[in-house]
Amino acid sequence: MTTELTVLALAAILQAGQIFLAAIVMNADVGADWNVGPRDSHPEFSAMTGRLRRAVNNHFEALVFFTIAVVVISMSGKGNGFTAIAAWVYLAARILYIPAYAFGWSPWRTVIWGVGFAATMLMIVVALL
Repeated sequence: MTTELTVLALAAILQAGQIFLAAIVMNADVGADWNVGPRDSHPEFSAMTGRLRRAVNNHFEALVFFTIAVVVISMSGKGNGFTAIAAWVYLAARILYIPAYAFGWSPWRTVIWGVGFAATMLMIVVALL
């Protein structure tokens, strides 16, 4: 498996971990009964729960672009040391993004997001060259 595909698999595991973390914190806010129920009402969540849930949604959005980058690199056969490093930079940025969002590290949350997004876009550019 290429480095880029390995990082994509790890990013998927990270996403699952984020969902699990957000659920744990949400359960502490509103209880597991609400979480496993039909969720017809929307209780008040703590700021931490809200941030962790938004971080999950943000990673879903970023993961779409990263998946495209990995597929394009893999299918074009243009993976190289640069794209492998870019993939690891993406993953590192996404890992750092979780506490940055959860604890409101401003403006660092946005900087960290930008680093991950730039790494992803550079992978796509490399595939197009």
